[in-house]
Amino acid sequence: MAEKPIRFGIIGCAEIARKLSRAITLAPNAELSAVASRSLEKASAFAKANNFPPSAKIYGSYEELLDDPEIDAVYVPLPTSLHVKWACFIAQKKKHILLEKPVALKVAEFDKIVEVCEANGVQIMDGTMWIHNPRTHKMKEFLNDKERFGELKTMHSCFTFAGDEDFLKNDIRVKPDLDAHGALGDAGWYGIRSILWAVDYELPKTVTALPGAVLNEAGVILSCGASLQWEDGKVATFHCSFLAHLTMDITAIGAAGTLHVNDFIIPHGEKESSFTTVSKSGFNDLVTGWAAVPSQHTVMTDLPQEACMVTEFARLVGNIKANGAKPDPKWPRISRKTQLILDAVTTSIAQGSKPVEL
Repeated sequence: MAEKPIRFGIIGCAEIARKLSRAITLAPNAELSAVASRSLEKASAFAKANNFPPSAKIYGSYEELLDDPEIDAVYVPLPTSLHVKWACFIAQKKKHILLEKPVALKVAEFDKIVEVCEANGVQIMDGTMWIHNPRTHKMKEFLNDKERFGELKTMHSCFTFAGDEDFLKNDIRVKPDLDAHGALGDAGWYGIRSILWAVDYELPKTVTALPGAVLNEAGVILSCGASLQWEDGKVATFHCSFLAHLTMDITAIGAAGTLHVNDFIIPHGEKESSFTTVSKSGFNDLVTGWAAVPSQHTVMTDLPQEACMVTEFARLVGNIKANGAKPDPKWPRISRKTQLILDAVTTSIAQGSKPVEL
């Protein structure tokens, strides 16, 4: 018999939940089963607007959804300040957790979440979608190729977008009581994760915020960057901002090759995405051009990356339910490392760009 799909509930009707509702619908092993809001009317309107199936349940409180014995997993798109409370509550109900990023305000909060998840046999994964794109696996193959890429020497990651006046004044991502990390938590999370991904999740020795961070009147970061250094001499930098044109770049430079990608977080197209590589470059005889030019690689996918993420998460949950498997510790481990560096950047900014050792 085919395994039953994992039944998802969503608590909160944030904008990102629209994208995840569709992803759950597209995933072959998942089912959109319930949504909850603090207002029954809002939950009902959200379900109708996002094509929930007629069988989906509508709840006027988060607690009602979490008490539903038919819900296997919960997607949490709530503001970061609410994560520790609700993620712990969900785990205590023994429901598996797909948690929006950043996962917490501080690593100590996330440690508390993980502790409750481990005590209750709950799988947790953060909502970093691009990691699950088939292109990401192909890019990693290049980075792991000793002949074409060699040892990673340096990397730069950038995610910026220009928020309009209303965004910069009213969005939850600029409110200290909701998402206190601002651009660092929303956009910088991706830069940090991309760097960790490239170095096989090896933590750096030191993290140093770059001078010139921009904060709003409430002290929330609107733009910042940081440098990460490792014992073996690797260096990486990232920049994130709500104040500059939309950019989603990775440049990874090895001893023998270079990787470039210009849309790493959200690909230009859902079903195909590209990256460029070049190896053992040099100049022609007159130094008027390159002897080896970058080549473009295009990767096709049947599902958008957010549905790939849901599929993998649901596979893990299904294995726990059907076979008594243990939750995969890889996912909370890499979430924690991302949060640890994020915390170090905030500390370095507060200390005037002093290096912070991990």
